[in-house]
Amino acid sequence: MIDEKITDLMIPYLNGKRLVRVFVPAHEEGEKLPVIYMSDGQSLFEEEKCPFGCWHVREAVRAALARTGKSAIVAGIYNDNNRERANDLTPATIGKIQYPNFFIRILAKMFARPCGEQFDDFILRAVMPCVEQTFPVKTGRKYTAFCGSSSGGLFSFFTALSHPDIYGFAGVFSPAFIMFTPDALENWVRSKLVDEMPFLSMYMGNGDDKERELYQGFETCCDILARYYPDGQYKKTVDENAYHNETAWEPMFCDLLEKMLEE
Repeated sequence: MIDEKITDLMIPYLNGKRLVRVFVPAHEEGEKLPVIYMSDGQSLFEEEKCPFGCWHVREAVRAALARTGKSAIVAGIYNDNNRERANDLTPATIGKIQYPNFFIRILAKMFARPCGEQFDDFILRAVMPCVEQTFPVKTGRKYTAFCGSSSGGLFSFFTALSHPDIYGFAGVFSPAFIMFTPDALENWVRSKLVDEMPFLSMYMGNGDDKERELYQGFETCCDILARYYPDGQYKKTVDENAYHNETAWEPMFCDLLEKMLEE
């Protein structure tokens, strides 16, 4: 048995490097594991190192392994100390960015140049090959997921639907869909539909101002999915009392992991 380990990778991105921390759970020699890529890698692992709260993904993977005998690698991609986070995680091609409410207006200055497509290319062309070459990854869409929250939830939705041949699962938690008009979002979703689409775990809280600001955009997107997305390929969860934080997203990650390991 090979013990669990977290490895730090520094991967070139733009004019610098981006930290990617990879958790590989305990596994047998020669065993290969599914992999979940996640944004906001600084909030995933050791609680004492998480500035805004922790997802406790190590504990979730350990629990899944103890319960089912199955587990997954988690690769957390750090943000740029929040300076470019919103830009990295916001695509430009869904539609023109709008700032319809208080929460989004607070972030408006950060959206001077949404470049989610550039960040997406970095993950596909640099992060994923490095992870697959370095760790015992089981490749293929059935064994690959992306997960994120808030702007990261928007990005998870974007990258999963943009690459249904790569991702079989996506965690779309408290996503910032409200930055796009309903028509733009609907047209974009319809343009991405193919025979095999990833399973989407769609989640939203409604217990604080941030979640309430994002709620309508979430409902709009879920209505679009209900009209066009394949039956059985998405799950909608709403917790009316949940806040916009890692404590709410942690159990949703556990659900996504369980769904992925069922396959």
